[in-house]
Amino acid sequence: MPTVDFTLRWPDGRQQRCTSPSTVIHEHFVDGQEMPVPELVARMRVAMHAASERVRARYGFACTGAAEQLEQIESVAARYGGDAGPVTVVAVGKPAVPEVPRAS
Repeated sequence: MPTVDFTLRWPDGRQQRCTSPSTVIHEHFVDGQEMPVPELVARMRVAMHAASERVRARYGFACTGAAEQLEQIESVAARYGGDAGPVTVVAVGKPAVPEVPRAS
C-alpha cells in the first residue's frame, strides 16, 4: 500500500513530519489548511482510522503504524491549549522543503 508523508506546523512554528499508511489522508487534509488543535486531532483520528481500515481490508489486520502516528500527533497536540493558535497542514504527499532564496 502506498504511504503518504505529510507535514504539520504547530502553533509555535515547530514542524512534524508524519506518515499515513494510505492515500486516504488526501480525503481529509490539503496543503496549506489551517485549523485549531482540537479539530486537527479529531480529524486525524478519523483519517488514521480510515487508513488503518484500508490496510485491514487488504491484508487482514489493522495498521499499527497508523495508531503509532496518531499517538505521536496526540502527544504533541496535548502540549497546546485549544486556543494556542492554528495548526497548519504544510504539505500532504510530499515533505515540506524550506524555501531557499535564489542567488541574484
